[in-house]
Amino acid sequence: MHRPVLNFFAVASLVLLLVVVALLAAITTMHFAIHGAEVQVPALKGMTVADARSQTSGLGLDLDVDNRYYSVDVAAGHILTQSPPAGTVVRREWRVRVAESLGPQQVDVPNTVGSDERLAGLTLRRAGLEVGMTAQLPFKAPGGMVLAQDPPPHAQGIARPSVNLLVATAADEAADGFVMPDLTGLSVASAQAQLSRVGIKLAVTKFVDVPVGSVGTGNAAPAPPVRPGAITAQQPPAGVRVEQSVQVTLTAAR
Repeated sequence: MHRPVLNFFAVASLVLLLVVVALLAAITTMHFAIHGAEVQVPALKGMTVADARSQTSGLGLDLDVDNRYYSVDVAAGHILTQSPPAGTVVRREWRVRVAESLGPQQVDVPNTVGSDERLAGLTLRRAGLEVGMTAQLPFKAPGGMVLAQDPPPHAQGIARPSVNLLVATAADEAADGFVMPDLTGLSVASAQAQLSRVGIKLAVTKFVDVPVGSVGTGNAAPAPPVRPGAITAQQPPAGVRVEQSVQVTLTAAR
């Protein structure tokens, strides 16, 4: 009388046990499948790009050199920075981005001001540089002529092997941005006139006291005094690409 009931509970218990075992096996398999596909990003800084590529490839990671910078501390062909940082746990086939050192700057930045934009690009590439950002400015000059560049000609200690250009465009064409000129040394009125030609407005100018420079010692020439009203600092700084809506803050000598 009670045996069928007991058999039923025995079968039910066995089925439940099998389900639990199956679930545990599935969870364990999933755990190993997930964690078996994870690796730890190695420390690549200071390694050659070839060695770093070999090491990341062995871990199933993709190495991408997406920037190159000049450096006096890290030899050319070696890695400066990496992302994600060393020790980060990622999935296989993750892309690791690195910046490669070009060693100390040895190229001389050529002067492209006054040349055609296309010729400027060729000149920079021949020098081992590349064109960075290009902005247009309506100007009474032949279309495509380079009006300014950043960094300036023969600059030393530049970070990247690229030069930003400010190029003239026809006055009836809308500018897509501007490269801030260097206003230091100009009077506030001259700077305001220069910026107003392209529709950029000045914020309130800050006037500060400027200490008198040294009279010089030995063969050193005395530092020229800063005349009252001359601009000593600006924000945004020279060479930065800005939109027409930006307001420029100037600091001038009292």
